[in-house]
Amino acid sequence: MLAEMNRELSFHNDIQFIYKNANSNSATQVGQINELLKQGIDLLIVSPNEVAPLTPVIEKVYDAGIPVLLIDRKTNSGKYTAFIGAENVEVGQNAGQFAVSLLKGKGKVMEITAPEEASPFIGRHNGFMQVISRYPGIQFLKKAKAGNAQHFDSTIKEAGNFDLIFAHNDAMANDAYQSCVRLGIDKKIKIIGVDGLPVNGMGLDMVTDKRIVATVLYPTGGKEAILTALNILGNKPFKKENQLFTTVIDSGNVRLMKMQAEKLLSQQHDIEERQKILDRQIIISHNQETVIFIIAITLSLTLILGGLSYYFLKENKKITHRLELQNREISLQKNQLEEQKNQLIEMGAKAEEAHQAKLNFFTNISHEFRTPLTLILSPLEEVADNPRLPVGVRQTVKLAEKNVLRLYKLVNQLMDFRKIEFKKMPVNAAQHDLVDFINEIVESYNNLAKSKQISLRFITTERKLPAWFDAGMLDKVIFNMLSNAFKFTKENGFIQVSLMQENSNAVIRIEDSGVGMSAEVIQHAFDPFFQGEYENYKGTGLGLALSKELIELHKGTVTVKSEKGKGTTFEVCFPLMAMQVDAQIAAPPAPNNIISEDAKIYTTELYPGLPVTTEAPVYTRKENSILIIEDNDDLRQFIANRLSARYDVIEAANGSKALQAAFDNTPDIIICDIVIPGKNGLELTSILKSDVRTAHIPIILLTARSTDDQKIEGFKTGADAYITKPFNFQLLEQHLIALLNNRNKSKAHYSSDTLPGINNITKKKTDRKFISEFAAIVENNISNDAFSIDDICRELNISPAQLSRKIKALMECNVNEYIVNTRLKKAKYYLQHEDLSIAEIAFKTGFSSATYFSTVFRSKLGVTPKEFKEGKFK
Repeated sequence: MLAEMNRELSFHNDIQFIYKNANSNSATQVGQINELLKQGIDLLIVSPNEVAPLTPVIEKVYDAGIPVLLIDRKTNSGKYTAFIGAENVEVGQNAGQFAVSLLKGKGKVMEITAPEEASPFIGRHNGFMQVISRYPGIQFLKKAKAGNAQHFDSTIKEAGNFDLIFAHNDAMANDAYQSCVRLGIDKKIKIIGVDGLPVNGMGLDMVTDKRIVATVLYPTGGKEAILTALNILGNKPFKKENQLFTTVIDSGNVRLMKMQAEKLLSQQHDIEERQKILDRQIIISHNQETVIFIIAITLSLTLILGGLSYYFLKENKKITHRLELQNREISLQKNQLEEQKNQLIEMGAKAEEAHQAKLNFFTNISHEFRTPLTLILSPLEEVADNPRLPVGVRQTVKLAEKNVLRLYKLVNQLMDFRKIEFKKMPVNAAQHDLVDFINEIVESYNNLAKSKQISLRFITTERKLPAWFDAGMLDKVIFNMLSNAFKFTKENGFIQVSLMQENSNAVIRIEDSGVGMSAEVIQHAFDPFFQGEYENYKGTGLGLALSKELIELHKGTVTVKSEKGKGTTFEVCFPLMAMQVDAQIAAPPAPNNIISEDAKIYTTELYPGLPVTTEAPVYTRKENSILIIEDNDDLRQFIANRLSARYDVIEAANGSKALQAAFDNTPDIIICDIVIPGKNGLELTSILKSDVRTAHIPIILLTARSTDDQKIEGFKTGADAYITKPFNFQLLEQHLIALLNNRNKSKAHYSSDTLPGINNITKKKTDRKFISEFAAIVENNISNDAFSIDDICRELNISPAQLSRKIKALMECNVNEYIVNTRLKKAKYYLQHEDLSIAEIAFKTGFSSATYFSTVFRSKLGVTPKEFKEGKFK
């Protein structure tokens, strides 16, 4: 405070500043004020040590007509000219909010305050208690007075097991930390201080060194005090009450605060140094003027002394001019800093204005969506209810209806969120039985739980639990949280909903065994538009934010506990009768079904999969099989139903099942979405195209990722086609036909009478490699009459079924036919170019006897080996 006062006074040389320090002794301070009153001061700036002892003497000064400026602390009287200081209740509230956030709403807290009962410590205590008293999980242990080291040790020992200390200033916080170190609990106990001053070893240094977790900035007000005092003395306008800004300093912003403090100290040092120079120059100037005056009076000095005097006077003017320029530069820097501060404030205001403009745009356009959505939904519902509608058409209409409801849900969520933001969403509370209400919602999820093989339970010890709440709001909250639980919980997992009464509050817990969240994600779980860390599970980011706002309208809270890979638990807590007083509409007794009309929109995800059509397919011949990899059940079933008439369809909803299906079935073609659970579509394509068992299968990537860079990334993995959503189904069908036709044409290269050279085959590298290895194995065993398919499978490390499907897909023949044909080609070569007997040729080509060789040769070529050797063939 003193440094700030001196810094500001450096610009006002006409002010005499008298400073006295009572060292926290009220009697000393009273004596100092009486002494200053006798000296005839023009204005008194005082920070009262204690309220009661200082009030009479301060009133005495004020009644004497001397302006009194109170700084930091007030008295019991209104007799003062102006007050400058931070709101101590706000300081306590900031500390309380940070403590609740740090402890995540649960823990034990103790408070350390000063021995004397001064107004700042009273205000800080009250503000702190106002915040933590709203959290049942926070237990306030005691309010202790500061003292010596032995007193601190005994105080902390008596508190027993606790989590956090709130100290009313950084000095007390440091003493508490030293005591925790002595007791060996410094790693466990979190400490929050107050002041945040850039004093060596205190305040900012304590946060930096992690002795305390945070300190609440309590600005000194030195600069503001001097400026207000100057306005009072100059009869200029001033404010009587001047509240200073306060904030929490923790590890996230302490570095910035230290940099600002160091910058100010550096500027103060420069100002002081320049002031010293200016004082010295003024003394020099006065001395020079004295010399000149003496020279002028005596008129006895020589011209040389006169010249010297003139020279010194000229130099003095130059120095004075330079100092004036430096002083102007300092003032300019000060103005620039203030201008930069104003610019930052203006930029923040513009950014907020732009943000609000964007949200208003989305809200307005969402509102416009509701009318066309209604006009789409109503005809769809009417058409779907027509009993004469063919099953296949009804299935397509139901699919369209379901997705319109999903879009309707997103529009409603955005509009509800904006209504809450502008405080225009009324709470239409009425009394309902909370047990029946939640049970009805949970039962609506039974079909989905069975289809996903998830254990869903509702547990409560209450037979009835009357509560006042808005049914339309609360069912949105429960539906949102249950939908999230089902989204993130895999098959064979569990979801448990529990209801209990704690004091006068209703507590609803929704626990699942899903993928869980990291600590960083938990901090932002309720932020609007935050989408989490799982690429395959991202939504709009509005559901949880809206749920939190709706519960807060019920004067309740929503909290979350989660651990990555170990599931998540959401807890909703609200007073049972709080809304009875604030109910805007007196609702009649709750009917049997108290879930709001919007429940259909919020349960759209619960509708079971559409039934497979029983209509006779147009095509009855199914020459090819197709694997469809898509995690959206509706879209996968839609594509499967459309293609099942022509192809044998295999389905997979995630990466692991897709790989297993591809290796087990070796389909003729694959359609794959990119964003799926487990390994994504790009990873699957890369794996399948690099595996010898599946490298020949054409793959079509079907995705909403439509940029050129994303398409290039897809083709780099080896994909044969890339189709973006939404897509034309005829385009997809033509891609399937074209890819299968191209593959069938390439088979001719492998099934021709003469095996072509591997380098000339226009197939993929992995296919050429497979055929080359397969042909080499057969060639190396051409004379082995015991050679079998099992020998080939062992060397290629694949199953007989996979080998058979692979050879048939690439060469349109089976393995035995290829071996026999290869042996006969070798035999034809020996018959035409080698002088060997029929028996020798039969032995060299792997036939067990010359007779069997002749029989096979004749059945395949129509002539005997002897006739072939003699040239009796066409």
